[in-house]
Amino acid sequence: MKKSTYLLSLLLLGTGLVTVKAQTQPQTEKQIYPIVTVPIPKEISLEVGGMTFLPNDELAVATRKGEVWIITNPYMKDGQQPKYRLFAHGMHEVLGLNYIKGDIYLTQRAEITRLRDLDGDGEADEYRTMYSWPLSGNYHEYAYGPMLDKDGNMVVTLNLGWIGYGASLSKWHGWMLKFTPDFKLKPFATGFRSPAAMALNNDGEIFYAENQGDWVGSGSITHVEEGDFVGNPAGLIWSDEPGSPVKLHKKDIPDTGEPEFEVAKRVPGLKTPAVWIPHSIMGNSTSGILNYTNNGNMGPFKGQLFVGDQSQSNINRVFLEKVKGVYQGVVFPFRRGFSSGILRMNWGSDGSMLVGMTSRGWSSTGKAEYGLQRLTWSGIMPFEVQTVKAQPDGFELEFTMPVDEKTARNAGTYKLSTFTYKYHHIYGSPVINQSARSIKAIVVSPDHKKVRLVLDSLKEGYIHEIKMEGLRSENGKIPLLHDYGYYTMNKIPDGEKLALTDENKPTGNAQAAHHMEGMEHHQMGNMPAAGGAVKGNTDVTKHVTQQPETWAKGPDKTIVLGTKPGLKFDLTNITLKAGAKVKLTFKNVDDMLHNFVLTMPASGNAVGEMALKMGLDGEKYDFVPATPKVLAYTSLLQPGKSDTIYFTVPNKPGVYPFICTYPGHYMVMKGQMKVVK
Repeated sequence: MKKSTYLLSLLLLGTGLVTVKAQTQPQTEKQIYPIVTVPIPKEISLEVGGMTFLPNDELAVATRKGEVWIITNPYMKDGQQPKYRLFAHGMHEVLGLNYIKGDIYLTQRAEITRLRDLDGDGEADEYRTMYSWPLSGNYHEYAYGPMLDKDGNMVVTLNLGWIGYGASLSKWHGWMLKFTPDFKLKPFATGFRSPAAMALNNDGEIFYAENQGDWVGSGSITHVEEGDFVGNPAGLIWSDEPGSPVKLHKKDIPDTGEPEFEVAKRVPGLKTPAVWIPHSIMGNSTSGILNYTNNGNMGPFKGQLFVGDQSQSNINRVFLEKVKGVYQGVVFPFRRGFSSGILRMNWGSDGSMLVGMTSRGWSSTGKAEYGLQRLTWSGIMPFEVQTVKAQPDGFELEFTMPVDEKTARNAGTYKLSTFTYKYHHIYGSPVINQSARSIKAIVVSPDHKKVRLVLDSLKEGYIHEIKMEGLRSENGKIPLLHDYGYYTMNKIPDGEKLALTDENKPTGNAQAAHHMEGMEHHQMGNMPAAGGAVKGNTDVTKHVTQQPETWAKGPDKTIVLGTKPGLKFDLTNITLKAGAKVKLTFKNVDDMLHNFVLTMPASGNAVGEMALKMGLDGEKYDFVPATPKVLAYTSLLQPGKSDTIYFTVPNKPGVYPFICTYPGHYMVMKGQMKVVK
């Protein structure tokens, strides 16, 4: 859109004369949803762990370093700068904050704390422990909350510890807990690994965000009810404690690598995610959840959920529906490009979204160590898929504006496939059981706002990738702002299937089935990356794990490379002679997946960005893209594993970056190999 057309559209929207200006140029996130940075004084490290608005419209922000800051005028009204004052300090890693019934409550590592300003000087005088729980001292025992449920109880979630795998090292870790108004503890559910956020939907039901790890193939959001077991068995060691509503034990959970949905058929009480958020494509570290209530003003998506990601510095959008009493739905991209890793989101009084961030050492594609930004809506209607609803034989897609019937009825416009993840003790999972879905019929509604896709089949319990690259709007023929999403099909709805007729027969070439049903992910050869634009590396000479026979005298140099906390290699500067023969062993002693990738000079960032675009097949190829910029690499390593490779140093002197290409890590986890004559 030209600048003059854009400004005219905004002016007309402001007068209420129009709601949509026809566009002829593709829309951009920046155009539709501008981001405004809230300035932070240099002396304040605002590593946001929690946020809440106060009745006077001041924003309270808690940090992981144990401080609470009160920000006046975070909207920068009338061109005035925000003002910061320190309200409380001296606490331990505050990862949740809430204003409840006249008081500020927060969750720090070992307790729920109430803060009060008794003398009215703007600073907390009373720090009262309302409830505390035991700790082992393990660094991974984070605590989140408190959130207020629909009955007035406070809700808190406790992380598992990490000892090479998730472990509940102290009581109730790996659990969601509720506290009555008089702070009596009620264990509510377990199976949590790293439950970074919670939110209520419009019906007051609880959803929580989970992060990839052991027993967790990918990030997700899950509907939590009393007595649920949501997947990680470590917390089950407390299921026999008084008051526990969960009766499962660790021995009841099979470790077979089957899809979690299949295991749930045999394990009563195992709750699978409402919506999977495919790893590396939609995000890496699922964080804040924000319900789009009437307090917000973010376009035509009321009642949906916005879900942040700490690693990829982005926000996704989730539409939920209930089918046969079970929540399921679709996730779409919404807005990328935030300055740091997103952890918390709140609605401001002006309808904008306040986004609190920290990179902390977990790394994020946003390069800042921390940040506070406001996401706003320009008023321009985005061309988006508004909802996706399951049908007995496919999906009904509803759009924010009418679609062009010619492209909507063309089967070549769409590409649909299904896949899932392994449910096992191993950290994360590759994509498994990928198969294509064929389109049998397409029906466009009379108003061109809905398109029904009839498929050859649906797969209950699977994620359905829906791509719509060829679709265009009726006015202006513009493409979708986001043309792909992922629907989690927990239940196939009942109802009448659409009869196939000449009228609903699609135009163009229907997608052919690839007959990959039941195939393991590693068996699928060199298929293009599903959901991604970059293929994986298949050049075996870049991953040599046996000493070459021509190395009669062995390697000239042996290197042992490890990891350090905070996404770091333990060696970041290595000097080698040109042409040297190198044996390198990479040991991953961290709690996340890592690899070692040696690149051509000045190519580290480019290779890292390519890895982000590898899509569903990324993990199969160790997140190493097919590019001559990659010289050598190790496998993608589970925590506690190692890999040894052999390579010859290039003959050309220079600086050769090495990075971890696991999505998002390359921004922080890097070093350089200096080649000299």
